[in-house]
Parts: sequence; C-alpha cells; structure tokens
Amino acid sequence: MSITLIGPAQIPSLGFGTFQLEQDTVADMVAAALSEGFRHIDTAQAYDNEEPVGEGLRRADVRRDEVFLTTKILPEHFSPEAFIAAAETSLKRLGTDYVDLLLLHWPSKDVPIAETIGALNELIAAGKVRHGGVSNFTMDMVDQAQAALNTPLAANQIELHPLIDQTRMISHLASKGIPVEAYSPLAQGKVMDNATLRDIAAAHDASPAQIALAWILTRSMSIALPRTGNTNRLASNLRAAEIMLSAEEIARIDALGTTEGRLVSPETLAPDWD
Repeated sequence: MSITLIGPAQIPSLGFGTFQLEQDTVADMVAAALSEGFRHIDTAQAYDNEEPVGEGLRRADVRRDEVFLTTKILPEHFSPEAFIAAAETSLKRLGTDYVDLLLLHWPSKDVPIAETIGALNELIAAGKVRHGGVSNFTMDMVDQAQAALNTPLAANQIELHPLIDQTRMISHLASKGIPVEAYSPLAQGKVMDNATLRDIAAAHDASPAQIALAWILTRSMSIALPRTGNTNRLASNLRAAEIMLSAEEIARIDALGTTEGRLVSPETLAPDWD
C-alpha cells in the first residue's frame, strides 16, 4: 500500500475522519486507524472529540512526528486574540505541542479573513502550527486567504463525493496549486446505493465506497477523509488507493455530480456557494 503525499504540506492522501464518531469509540478508532496504516487524522473543535483523538494518538505505537494531525476552529473564535487562544485550547486537548494543519473551519460573516489569517501566521511562526488552510471557503475567499497567509495555503477542505459537482472549485484550486481535501467522501453512505458506483465496483471486486475514494484520489492534489466507526472497514478504505479506474469509469462517475448533491450547508455558517 502506498499513500501519496500531497502539496506543499505533504499531506497523506488518505486520512481518517472523526466527525460524528461515537464519543466512547473515538480513542479506540484513532488508535486502530493508525495501527492499520493511516498516518493522517482529521478532527475539529466542533466535533467535540479532540481529547479522545489525542488519547488515541498516545495509545498508538506510532511516533507523533509520523502522524499528520489536523484540527479546525469555528468563526466564533476568528478575532485574532480569540483564534490564538482557541488554538492553544486545541493543543491542550490534543496533548501535543503542535498541529500539522490548522483550518479555518467555516468563513466568518463578521471578521475579515486577513485578520484571522494574521493570527494563523503568528501561530505558524511560533511553531505551534506547521501549515494553515481553510474549509468550506468560496473561490474568492480562498484567494483572500492565500494572499494573507505567509506560507502556501495547504488546503481547502470541502464536501466532495461523486454526487456533488465541485468541478469549478477543484479547477480553481488546481490553478492556484492548492490541494483539495474531501470531507463526506462517501456522501454520508449514499454512494453505497448508487447503481453506477455499484456496477464499477463489481468490475474491480470492490465496494462502492472504495470506488468513491479511488475516484477522488485519481484527481491530482486531492485528499480523501473517510470516516468509519467499524474497524473492519479501515483496511478496505486504505486499499482504495490501489484501485486504478479507467478513463471511461472516471467519466461515468464525473457525470453523477450535480449542484443539488450538497449535503452539508448549515444556515448559520454556509457562505453563498460558488
């Protein structure tokens, strides 16, 4: 198994997502994911699980410097002082001196992007954060963040799976040399019932979930963050990196995406999507 390292931050192309995991399983699942071969763990303050994620990291027989760890901060903490304080809180909860990637989880409707990125620059300069990025940002917002950040923007983490059309965003990020991180890569389980994905999966002796992940990974500068609460699925998610889809299969999957395919758009946080 070979996991590609993506972009200036060298982010492992497959990561273990922890959103909506049962609280009492998080530490066990993180430790199991690392034992299975994952080297990229994704969490956020909003997931309310940073402490058990940190416990899972400590429980695993893997050195901290071998794990790419991401967390995210919500807009309510985007004023510079609050952002730095929130980052310090995350480090304490995770039990680590630094995170590899810190993301602005959603765009703020009140605090200018450059002000928050200024605080992120300070955290990077202090060694508490290695790389900075954003999540759920529009193309214009991505450009603003990139202009304000003193280091390369490591990623825009967005909803991405075969059922949503994110072609314009992906093209924009590619033109800027910015990786895309795909959250909800299995469309919250909806890929399992899709006839096209099931047909392609049968041809590869794989599952529709593996095909969805493989499709994301066929795009350059792309990272997938599948979540599972079942240890038996960890290995199969990793094996998705080995599936080679044909150009015809990729085109069939590309055709599934629509603008109506978005599943995550909280009214109080979502921007006016591109």
